Amino acid sequence: MFERSIKLIGVDKFNLIQSKTVAVVGLGGVGSYAVEGLIRSGINNIIIVDYDTIDITNLNRQLITNQTNIGKLKTDIMENYIKNINPSCHITKINIKLDINNINTLFKHKFDYLIDACDDIKVKEELIKHCITNKIKIISSMGTGNKLNPSMLEITDIRKTSYDPLAKKIRKYIKDNNIKEYIPVVYSKEQNNKFTGEIPSLVFVPAVSGLLCSNYIIKDIINN
Repeated sequence: MFERSIKLIGVDKFNLIQSKTVAVVGLGGVGSYAVEGLIRSGINNIIIVDYDTIDITNLNRQLITNQTNIGKLKTDIMENYIKNINPSCHITKINIKLDINNINTLFKHKFDYLIDACDDIKVKEELIKHCITNKIKIISSMGTGNKLNPSMLEITDIRKTSYDPLAKKIRKYIKDNNIKEYIPVVYSKEQNNKFTGEIPSLVFVPAVSGLLCSNYIIKDIINN
């Protein structure tokens, strides 16, 4: 199934991709597409983390959602989705809501890369801290709600972000904790009208953010 991938990057680099383990925290609009990019690129060992069930409001933007699986665990549905693409993929499911008290549940597992696709500020901060401590490469998605233009997404160090309230909080955490390491993030400079209540969203920006996260990891694997 990976003949065309091997034709593009060569068998040695493809084998390197298959040897790595990636963890994805959050299987929503960003995380579901990040998993898609990883699995179709040849990642054969993946850890998926989410506590939530599929809701009808997820149908407009989350890859694995449809009318038949509303109410089911996202990790279970994602596992089936992955197996239908690559039955030999090794999948570890962690069905918990990560917080600062249980985050070691994830870091008991061994992995090479982490995609942070969650929306909890404190968890994002803890993931950065633990990845630095454990020498795990991380890329984090910043805010993708209230955005319409995926072409305004880019990958950069967290310190170079702007026009993103979520990224502003992470920048403060980085500064306050005197973190010197490069922290790659996907973020958008796009500014839209203010809103009240639930964050509005369409599929395009979260989907592309997830694919950019997975692309960043695949390129890092084959270029190192």
